[in-house]
Amino acid sequence: MAEMTLARRHAPSGEIARWWSEIDRPLVTLTGALILIGLVLCTAAGPVAAGRIGISNPLHFVERQIVFLIPAVGVMAILSTLPPLAVRRFGAVLGAGAVFGMMAAILIGPEIKGAHRWLDLGAFSVQPSEFMKPGFVIASAWFLAEGARDRSFPGGLVSLALYLACAGTLLAQPDYGQWILLTAIWGVMFFIAGWSWAWIASLGAAAAGALAVGYHVAPHVQSRIDRFLSPGSGDTYQTDKALEAISGGGVLGHDVKGTEGVKASLPDAHTDFIFAVAGEEFGFLLCALILALFAAIVMRGFRFAGETQSVFLRCAVAGLSAQLAFQAMVNIGVNLSVLPAKGMTLPFISYGGSSLVATGITMGLLLALTRRPQA
Repeated sequence: MAEMTLARRHAPSGEIARWWSEIDRPLVTLTGALILIGLVLCTAAGPVAAGRIGISNPLHFVERQIVFLIPAVGVMAILSTLPPLAVRRFGAVLGAGAVFGMMAAILIGPEIKGAHRWLDLGAFSVQPSEFMKPGFVIASAWFLAEGARDRSFPGGLVSLALYLACAGTLLAQPDYGQWILLTAIWGVMFFIAGWSWAWIASLGAAAAGALAVGYHVAPHVQSRIDRFLSPGSGDTYQTDKALEAISGGGVLGHDVKGTEGVKASLPDAHTDFIFAVAGEEFGFLLCALILALFAAIVMRGFRFAGETQSVFLRCAVAGLSAQLAFQAMVNIGVNLSVLPAKGMTLPFISYGGSSLVATGITMGLLLALTRRPQA
């Protein structure tokens, strides 16, 4: 009896040790580095942003970011312990719930800059589309894997129907940036699953056609594309300021304090343009480090996807890695003025509760699926 009691007492520590032996520790380290950088940059940009909008507490955004980090890191740790079957079930439930949330945002959510993307829950707001992305990746990978396992099951068509449902809801909000991101992720998964180039080309043609329609029917989309192609045709204040901040930082950055520097006149410096703050205050070296960290995460994900024989693991890991890669590329590309302006956060670094928790879910699922059980 004493031996059984002692075994029970040591069981939790044994489970933690086994989890730690199976987890991809480099991925954990890389993620921790991004979170730390995000806190430093939020401390740099948050006080100026708070002062600009009349918040008396200069640490308002820093404190809230720390509060958001608690559930983000917690859910990441919990999800990283799940086996693949539980990941599939969680992803399906998350995706379905997020789509319903997106529909609710269209019907009852507040209109912000001509779009209905948020649900106001009183103390805080939620953007359901952020949670839809990892759920979509897992559910779509499940359908593609089932189609590969059982040829009588139309996994590709079910995945297509799921994509169309999510894409249609995004376009109805409208959120063309998230739709383009979702389309790119789904294209990667289709390619990884072994679908023909004809399907992929058809997907690309359909996406281009939908974007062309959006250009003609959505004035804000047309304005952003026109300003990108012809900067003199409209207001490019934010991207101009972002470039000024990055170029002015040099290699090591400037010693910018308080309301000094370009960041003081850069709207959304703590969210969409936080990469510009990194360039101004810490220079090219920190910008290069951020790029290297994202590249290392994505490379580890794709390396695992290339080594596994499971179609589900291959598609899901590649899709989650592509999600992080494309979102970082869009955010940094906008900051460098090589992509049209689009309000998209930099994973783990930009301020924002929905983005931070959703990215924690994405990384938690990625850590769960890349675990290597010990013999």
